[in-house]
Amino acid sequence: MKILIFAILIYLSAFANVNLIKHENKDSNTTLLVIGGIHGDEPGGYFSASILASHYTITSKNLWVVPNLNKDSVQRNSRGLRGDMNRKFAPNVKVDKDTQTVNEIKNIILNKQVSLVLNLHDGHGFYRTKNQGRIFNPNAWGQTCVIDQCKLNKKQEFGDLNNIALKVKEKMNKRLIKHHHSFNVRNTNTKFDDEAMQLSLTYFAVTNNKPAFAIETSKNLTSLSQKVFYQLMAIEEFMNIMGIHYKRNFELNIKNISKVILDYGKLEINNAIIINLTNIRKNLSYFPLQYNRNVFRFSHPLGSVRKMQDKYIVYIGNKVVTSLYPQYFEYAKNCPKKYNFEVDGVKKTFKKTSDIFVNNDFKILDEKSIRVNIIGFSAKGKKNESGIDIAYSSMVKRFSINKDKKSFRIEFYKNNKFCSMQMVHFK
Repeated sequence: MKILIFAILIYLSAFANVNLIKHENKDSNTTLLVIGGIHGDEPGGYFSASILASHYTITSKNLWVVPNLNKDSVQRNSRGLRGDMNRKFAPNVKVDKDTQTVNEIKNIILNKQVSLVLNLHDGHGFYRTKNQGRIFNPNAWGQTCVIDQCKLNKKQEFGDLNNIALKVKEKMNKRLIKHHHSFNVRNTNTKFDDEAMQLSLTYFAVTNNKPAFAIETSKNLTSLSQKVFYQLMAIEEFMNIMGIHYKRNFELNIKNISKVILDYGKLEINNAIIINLTNIRKNLSYFPLQYNRNVFRFSHPLGSVRKMQDKYIVYIGNKVVTSLYPQYFEYAKNCPKKYNFEVDGVKKTFKKTSDIFVNNDFKILDEKSIRVNIIGFSAKGKKNESGIDIAYSSMVKRFSINKDKKSFRIEFYKNNKFCSMQMVHFK
């Protein structure tokens, strides 16, 4: 899919815990803030926010996205490792390990540029105004646009919460996958009727005169793709109401969403390794890492790493993508930034973390003071595997980096210190 780039995309580092992604234009201060992952067991919300951040281009006005507010809970697929984060927004709430994250997102919400806030959730059942059974009833939260009250200050733009929610509901109910997926508006009338919701993110927003809505897709939908489909539909309707123009690099349907969800992007490690996480093996052994201070950078907004005992677990959202079992090395200084190859008989030069695609065979040309180790290949009596013609038939397939057994690691060392890694892919 062709990626369209028009707006400015900025990853802010000013916040210690909150990953705020901005798509900005200079034509207006109108800004939609979308927040996913306040509950770590509601993947429809945070995968939707992630796709919005990485697959949409905003061509007028502004979009800010926090894809995974409660990062630790998202990793563990837990509603809240330290209790419900969405009940920690009142001023008198007990201080705990979530407090810094809550304070950071409060400051973002209160930013004068933020015009409207969406908090994305997956809720149980299918909301109905009348009781129609265990799943379809007034106590369900799924398939709703939730508001805390009908209106804000009359002068507040987008302050008619009920009318906006009804417009979104009407549009969404014209594009249902199945009839019983219908959306409704749920007004919690928080100030008078719901003490628990008085502690929530959206109520904090509206009490500060910021229009805020929760979008709840149903946990009873049959697939993550369906949840993401409805979340993105709702977000697009809010953008339409706000006059935010956008483009996305895929057609909005279940088939395409399923593909986008499985595109895990790339992981860069220590500015010396880049691996493609899509279709990667579940475990990678003897992976060259530093003893400490490893830096992991993901192209996917939901990428994260957790060190546990003897391995580094790599996540995309709540999904364990792979585990790296390290072999610790000191990283060398002043290593080459490029390496010379002969690929299918043609001499080529590749940057130190390149992907190299091969039809028949390849050879790494001799590099002074650099030792080459091709994972999955063994040359008897040789510690340095440069200068050798290598075909796919020579590779031990169980050492491949991906599930289709076509991609392998090439590691470069200087004086037994690690330099960098390239990937060779046989077609």
